[in-house]
Amino acid sequence: MADDWRRLLAPGLKKLGVTLPAGGEAALLRYVELLVRWNQAYNLTAVRDPAEMVAKHLLDSLAILPFVTGAMVADVGTGAGLPGIPLAVALPDTRFTLIDSNGKKTRFVTQAKAELKLINVEVVQARTEAYRPAAPFAQVVSRAFASLKDFATLAGELAAPGGRLLAMKGAVPREELAELPAGFRLIAVHPLKVPGLDAERCLVEMEKQV
Repeated sequence: MADDWRRLLAPGLKKLGVTLPAGGEAALLRYVELLVRWNQAYNLTAVRDPAEMVAKHLLDSLAILPFVTGAMVADVGTGAGLPGIPLAVALPDTRFTLIDSNGKKTRFVTQAKAELKLINVEVVQARTEAYRPAAPFAQVVSRAFASLKDFATLAGELAAPGGRLLAMKGAVPREELAELPAGFRLIAVHPLKVPGLDAERCLVEMEKQV
């Protein structure tokens, strides 16, 4: 298989305006290699083509980078480590806790953490609503996790008062926005442009009220 997919990352990062720390690009490419290999046995993602993984997984995850500002961030329903692993590579000084109830997926994420030497990542196998961290998170992020109402209800307990919930979505979920539960306030819906991806993408930013 040709490795042309490797050459897609650098221009994609440039279009996003993302500058990675030293070794960051190599780490992301290694992550894709691991994902391709493990996917054959564990069915971690429906995306099989590494070129598609660059756009649909890496660049899509990094598109929300300007909005990730907390010192401690939880990624709920992380699956194969998305968006948590790419964000952790880009933000080595931020602590990320990647949570998923699926043992196969958390085993993969644990292996990826070790191979990429991500000392700023903790992997937790648990249901989101059952997990109780030692301290609340400044931000909680999700990617294709649940409706906004369910995300706020299930993951809201993990956020500190005044903390932010960041939900990665496709098209603007207008019906979901009308059903936010009490105690959560919409801050903004940020349109996202992901290089190599034609589909609509947006980030819904909510605040957990004090």
